[in-house]
Amino acid sequence: MPGKSGFMFHEKDIDGLMKEAVSGHVFPGGVLLVSVRGNVVFFKAYGVENLFSGSPVTTETIFDLASLTKPLATTLAVMKLIQRSDLALKENLGAILPSFRNTDKAKIRIEQLLYHNSGFPDYRPYYKRLQNLDPGKRKDVLREFLAKEPLIHPPGRQVVYSDLGFMVLCWVVETVSGIRLDQFVMENIYRPLNLKRLFFVPNGIKPLQAKFAATERCPWRGILLEGVVHDDNAYAVGGIEGHAGLFGTAGDVLSLLSELSAVYRGDGASKIFDSELTRRFLSRNKHTGRALGFDTPSTATPSCGRFFSKKTIGHLGFTGTSFWMDLERNITVILFTNRVHPSRDNTRIKAFRPTLHDAVMENLVPGKSP
Repeated sequence: MPGKSGFMFHEKDIDGLMKEAVSGHVFPGGVLLVSVRGNVVFFKAYGVENLFSGSPVTTETIFDLASLTKPLATTLAVMKLIQRSDLALKENLGAILPSFRNTDKAKIRIEQLLYHNSGFPDYRPYYKRLQNLDPGKRKDVLREFLAKEPLIHPPGRQVVYSDLGFMVLCWVVETVSGIRLDQFVMENIYRPLNLKRLFFVPNGIKPLQAKFAATERCPWRGILLEGVVHDDNAYAVGGIEGHAGLFGTAGDVLSLLSELSAVYRGDGASKIFDSELTRRFLSRNKHTGRALGFDTPSTATPSCGRFFSKKTIGHLGFTGTSFWMDLERNITVILFTNRVHPSRDNTRIKAFRPTLHDAVMENLVPGKSP
């Protein structure tokens, strides 16, 4: 398919891979979007949103973005607060949250939470202790757990990808801004960019006329999840957290990423993001191997394959979602699937992701280096 970017994209090869993934039970359904130099060269939907109803996925299907919440909501909220001089990367938790002042976490810096080298462990099943409490008390109790959680490393010593660190960042955002995380990003980022299909879904408040991809048949909730956050800990505290809870379409996520890319590249002024701060957030740190709040391709076998440049940022979501943005070549690949539907035991996507991304890059003419 020829695009305005001047490149010929051999969509037949990619189309075949996506169809094989559905027929091979890599995922029930998915959407693949490829953008080159600001022009969409591939945007198609495959399979079904729900195996039981047979409802087909469309390019407007809303997916549970899982951990994409970290870069696309929480990180950007922190960035906005820094931009407004309400927060600083070097600021420590003890200066912001009284619960941390007399703990071993008092000197953890905001940047360490974003780089995942704060010392917090990766995950704790807090929902098991929260689910029997009154829903109105769960958030406060979760934060008591976070304040008491033993660190597994001294702050700044070692990178451990951590849900807990982003739960703490949500706490920071809400304390500093005075409003809930979902409200902050909606008012300051999503609504000004006219992103109508990027939002959090509080428990029990499913948006009308929205088509959601189903996720897991949840063992402990006893229901098939559709338009309800999949992440157990996020659900336990109402559906809105710093590590999970965001829902969205591929199109709206591309719009958000395109705004960030344009600011990073100096392709125009933005009313939302400061250029210098954006470049700092999206740049890889040589010590941590990560960008602030964003992942970068690993040195071994990255899920984005072999051909993205070193100036690439992205993230994976547990539900089967991902995005990778090559800032040097101005290429973005968004793959949204419901691979956990009906069970999280399906892990075939791990092998599929790098294969697909390699094929995308190889099918960009004139080759792997547009």
